[in-house]
Amino acid sequence: MKPLVRNAALSSYVELGQSVGIDPRALMKRVGLDPVGLAAQDRWVSGDAVTRLLELAAATARREDFGLLLAERRRFANLGPISLVLREEPDVRSALALLVRHERMYNEMLRSRLTEAAGLATVRVGLELGEFHESRQAVELAVGTFIGFLREFLGPRWQPVSVCFTHAAPRDLTTHRRLLGPVVEFDREFTGIVLYASELDTPNKLSDPLLRDYARQYFESLAVTTDTTELDRVRELIEVLLPTGRCSVEQVAGSLGVDRRTVHRHLATTGETFSGLVNATRTQLAEQLVANPSRSLTEISGLLGFSAPSAFSRWFREQFGTSARDWRARHAAGADPSAD
Repeated sequence: MKPLVRNAALSSYVELGQSVGIDPRALMKRVGLDPVGLAAQDRWVSGDAVTRLLELAAATARREDFGLLLAERRRFANLGPISLVLREEPDVRSALALLVRHERMYNEMLRSRLTEAAGLATVRVGLELGEFHESRQAVELAVGTFIGFLREFLGPRWQPVSVCFTHAAPRDLTTHRRLLGPVVEFDREFTGIVLYASELDTPNKLSDPLLRDYARQYFESLAVTTDTTELDRVRELIEVLLPTGRCSVEQVAGSLGVDRRTVHRHLATTGETFSGLVNATRTQLAEQLVANPSRSLTEISGLLGFSAPSAFSRWFREQFGTSARDWRARHAAGADPSAD
């Protein structure tokens, strides 16, 4: 399947879009992304769709600096679990090397590389899209995010030696120079950030040596499970889409950047079907939700994607052999809700 990115890649997208006079949610729908799913920062969505969305937003707002403005709103935590470990690394070199080495934990499109020569360090940044189309905004978002990351360690006044892009210069360089530094070059042979290698030796003042080992152990336990399968991705998307009432194989396929036949084909290799996964996900969620007395059964019906409470009631009885109301009562009494 095509590369995916965490929903966190669009963190603050809605707020930025509104501030520049566009309808950000309408544009998301045009590229097949569900605005409701933005609340789940750790969910994975199509990197191709995100790239097209950023280009569409920039063109609609007539802001060639849209990607950079989005990078300006980035926070350290947007990187996800890896941010917990980066904060405890002893110096900038170690933190940056870790970020580059585990980039697929937060963005499957990103291809970055750190090199050092002649007293300079270069962070080369690229995107692997799966197919060719304009990606200027996504590239500048990635570069701007790296700059923000480095300033977390080197201070807000730090400036790189230069920032280079392979694409042409925008008409107005104001935002680029404000956020990237005074030396921003275009039409270069590579995209990336150049800084003094000695700056990589800067100690991390936030690091606590006593916490470092714990942070690394926690991260390594997560890294072992980062090879998310297509089946896992479909399950996650089903869970996100159910409350919207638009949980269909077409919606899931759109979020993954493929067609519905590809989804069916990948599921078939694992012996699963889309309808089977939807039902299994509903069953798992129903047990959790019905057990919570603070949620009404009508509300639960909607969260599970049913068009009406009566449809939920029929489904629940078929799955659990009893009504949701009786199941909840048995659970509250401490009895086995599934017992006859």
